[in-house]
Amino acid sequence: MSMVGKLSCFLGLQIKQKNDGIFISQEKYARNMVKKFGLEQARNKRTPTVTHVKLTKNTEGVEVDHKLYRSKVANLLYLTASRPDIAYAVGICACYQADPHITHLEAVKRILKYVHGTSDFGMMYSYDTTPTLVGYCDAD
Repeated sequence: MSMVGKLSCFLGLQIKQKNDGIFISQEKYARNMVKKFGLEQARNKRTPTVTHVKLTKNTEGVEVDHKLYRSKVANLLYLTASRPDIAYAVGICACYQADPHITHLEAVKRILKYVHGTSDFGMMYSYDTTPTLVGYCDAD
């Protein structure tokens, strides 16, 4: 007799098998990460980045704890396995791990606040074999 059943969790990925496809998320991981960094009471953000500010190498601002910054970025990088919506923003923040300043930390905190409000987001893989790429863009 085999004890093999439906896969529900693998390497921190939560897998929900539905009638129309498979939904993969990291909801527990996201919630624990937000709690780990003390932002569970913070106000959620609607977007992972500010649209009117470009993150650059800022040598004039206040330096921040390198270890803490790297830890936050590393946790967010792992979350991108099921969250392509934050991949770009996290990738930009990862570029400044060698010399992070307060502006970089604020960008990382914004991503965490966005994740806090969207921790149930994930990816849906449909059983439909028709290859269709769907994307959304909100551009003016």
